[in-house]
Amino acid sequence: MAINKVVRAALKALSYKDIDVKKNYELQRNFVNITHRHYLKPFFKTWDCEVDSENHSIPVRIFSPEKEGDYPMLLFFHGGGWVTGNIDSYSKVCANMARITNHNVVSVDYRLAPEHPFPAGLEDCYQAAKAFITKEENNFKEITIIGDSAGGNLAAALSLMARERKEFSIKKQILIYPSTYNNHSETSPFQSVHLNGTDYLLTSKRVCDYMELYKSNDSDYSNPYFAPLLADDLSDQPETLIITAEFCPLRDEGEEYGRKLRAAGNKVEIFRIKDALHGFFALPPSFPQVKICYEIINRFLDEVSNVEE
Repeated sequence: MAINKVVRAALKALSYKDIDVKKNYELQRNFVNITHRHYLKPFFKTWDCEVDSENHSIPVRIFSPEKEGDYPMLLFFHGGGWVTGNIDSYSKVCANMARITNHNVVSVDYRLAPEHPFPAGLEDCYQAAKAFITKEENNFKEITIIGDSAGGNLAAALSLMARERKEFSIKKQILIYPSTYNNHSETSPFQSVHLNGTDYLLTSKRVCDYMELYKSNDSDYSNPYFAPLLADDLSDQPETLIITAEFCPLRDEGEEYGRKLRAAGNKVEIFRIKDALHGFFALPPSFPQVKICYEIINRFLDEVSNVEE
């Protein structure tokens, strides 16, 4: 099936030369940050602050809807293969998210690999979630964690970690084309790796390179916090929305994670966006795939809220 030409052209603008990520990760990081930076004066409300951790501070940026009011929160973890991306490169995405969902969006600037390998970024996301969820003035039932790609991986792993540590509870999570498995080579059991792993925005080789940079050692590949699909026990997980893209190599592992969550007794919704590539969530909201994605997200948030009431 041929992909929509408009979507292909738009995502090509987000793409980059297929360099050796492991050898040139700094170049890759700088390119992503420069090409995705929001240079114009923002027409939205933001606040920059920090979350204190044991030996460092974690920057976060809060995006609010246009009108004053008390809004629920989306705690957002950006994509970028655990190696690239930051709160600046995702400012447009988060501003649109706040406006379209009518939520405060808190974007977490977690530490990146390879300078800070697994589980440093995950621990930053955990500490940020703990800080916001356990604040007395916050109602934890109104906080949903959300992430795309590597950020979806971090959100899923964070939910597993929160269950084990029992310091706070996560009620809702949204995983957008998440990375959940540890094998994206020619031996992968998932067809989407073989069908979509060479000719689109995200290649299977690039995923493998990112994971090589993210790991601390080879044993990380068998750690469920590194690859959540490996978890033996997926009980007591948040109500979950998983959104995948038709032409994404991570498609099948994301959907399999949803099925495994559902089999463990969790409430899960899984949607595949037709004619979409990995990375489509960063496109302008006027694109049909992005519109559909937000319709699904808003319906999920409303449904959960109604259940809680």
